[in-house]
Amino acid sequence: MAVFGEKGRTSVGISGGGKSILLDVGIKVGATGRDYYPAIDDATIAKLDAVFVSHAHEDHIGGLAWLLSRGFRGRIFMTAETSTEAASMLGQYGEQGHMQAFEIAAHSAEVFTAGDIIQLGELSVSTGRSGHVAGGVWFAASDGAKSAVYTADVVPDSAVFAMDQIPPCDLLILDASYGDDAISSDERVSAIRQWIETQPNGCLLPVPLSGKPLELMAILPQRFAIHASMRDAVAAQIAARDAFHPGVGAELTQRLAKALDWSELDALPGCPLMSFDGMGSAGPSVEAIKRAADQGYPILLTGHIPPNTPASALFEAKRAEWIRLPTHPTRQGNVAIWEGAGRPATLGHSCSLSALSALKQYLPALNDTVRTGDHIDV
Repeated sequence: MAVFGEKGRTSVGISGGGKSILLDVGIKVGATGRDYYPAIDDATIAKLDAVFVSHAHEDHIGGLAWLLSRGFRGRIFMTAETSTEAASMLGQYGEQGHMQAFEIAAHSAEVFTAGDIIQLGELSVSTGRSGHVAGGVWFAASDGAKSAVYTADVVPDSAVFAMDQIPPCDLLILDASYGDDAISSDERVSAIRQWIETQPNGCLLPVPLSGKPLELMAILPQRFAIHASMRDAVAAQIAARDAFHPGVGAELTQRLAKALDWSELDALPGCPLMSFDGMGSAGPSVEAIKRAADQGYPILLTGHIPPNTPASALFEAKRAEWIRLPTHPTRQGNVAIWEGAGRPATLGHSCSLSALSALKQYLPALNDTVRTGDHIDV
């Protein structure tokens, strides 16, 4: 079972070595009903031995409480950073009726460190830093005969987070979020800086709670503000020094110390303001986006804009602008990952069918015919 041809509810199932595991269990923001959750049935859930969570973004962890409510009783693996952020993320995106199941099981989550190898019978799961968020990882599963790598969300050219080399494999499941977009991080960062410079009276930058706030902090002017409720979470991410390129953690610590705290009781500041989440669907961004739009305060969206969200409504009404801050691989990044992995058979997750077809021109081993819920043999 897998999720392909769409963005959101990222989840990949792997069976081998007598074990069945699930890599990520995300939700799809903007969807309703059954389409909100991964395409996995109750019978399959009951047979799972373990679930591995790559990081605590909603499209990778948001369905964990749902999975537990559906009868999953296997082992749960995640890094310490992901474990720390899990309850908050599930509180924003999980159904309240499912949270009791998560709260009962949360204490049993097994914590690992990027670089660890987890052995489940004859199935081994290797891990490495993703370059996407503090504590974010990719997974490589092998039964001794065949191996598959699921990158989850990776950023080969992040200036903030370090990414470990993807190993050779028989099947590569790539983060194809940007399709064949070839615009470099340097170009995007320059465009964002220039946009912010043209907003002398301040602007709103909605972001997810982890990952992107640190990428933006690295490029913002010296004077900026964050929603006060973000400070502890951002500080905890910065404390994971092994996640960063050398020297970056110390620089981010200094920048966070100088950042202004903002809350809904305050007037919108005359400087860039970060608030979470990035789509206006949860967290303090719900109110912040509404106030900014009502007051004509400039809004810049820098990530994915799912349909049926406040962010998409504002963008369609031309009340918010969009410049992508790369937190996924560009075309060149994915080609380099594929070549480094030995040019194996490849699938692309978190991407529309049309964008997958465009990427296939540069990755001839990419199978763009797989659909959500399909099963394939390696």
